[in-house]
Amino acid sequence: MTDAQATPALSRTLVGRVTSNKMTKTVTVLVERKVKHPIYGKYIVKSTKYHAHAETPLSEGDTVEIQESRPISKTKAWKVVRLVQAATIV
Repeated sequence: MTDAQATPALSRTLVGRVTSNKMTKTVTVLVERKVKHPIYGKYIVKSTKYHAHAETPLSEGDTVEIQESRPISKTKAWKVVRLVQAATIV
């Protein structure tokens, strides 16, 4: 066993907001990031939606941390690691 095989690969983690929880054990997470425009210098908010595997039920508006994993289905290759902040009920 070589040194490269002994150390596990670091997987990416992202923080986003749950936008949909209508699927069984799957949530849609919206991850937003700010990118500086190359010419004008203005910061633009870019967003990406990920399908993530969630064992525990989550509600819309929750802020969660997701981690990259092996492909679970055709569109799902992320899993929910932890609940960062629960949604505020108005």
